[in-house]
Amino acid sequence: MSYDPLESQETLERFIADFEAGAYPLASWKHREHVIMASWYLMRLTAHEATPTIRAGIQRYNLAQGNQNTATSGYHETLTIFWIHILAHALQSAQGSVLTRVRAMAVEFGSKALLYRDYYSFDVVNSVEARYQWMEPDLKTLPEFL
Repeated sequence: MSYDPLESQETLERFIADFEAGAYPLASWKHREHVIMASWYLMRLTAHEATPTIRAGIQRYNLAQGNQNTATSGYHETLTIFWIHILAHALQSAQGSVLTRVRAMAVEFGSKALLYRDYYSFDVVNSVEARYQWMEPDLKTLPEFL
């Protein structure tokens, strides 16, 4: 059964636990949920520390849901690092409780799954190389963050 991860601090914590266990419903696992999950970790860890946690979590979640992480589907390194960068930058100016800041990220970026197109050409982001390793944007420079 699906629920709104941002209804309360308790549902946010339940969502993270369900994500970590690979139990959050796949039908409800959309871009917004990726943003919520990554924001959660980025508020608890530095971007450098959060990156392997987010990477492993997505890969583990995919497998738990019966999906594979291959050259054509599943985990995508460049898009993951891109979103970590975007969210880490935005979180620098976010204020309030953890729930308030995660909600702000979900509102600002939850419906912007295609934002990467401002930064990457089709050929770069759709390459097998980009799926397996970080590639710098070729259209626009990423914003700085501390």
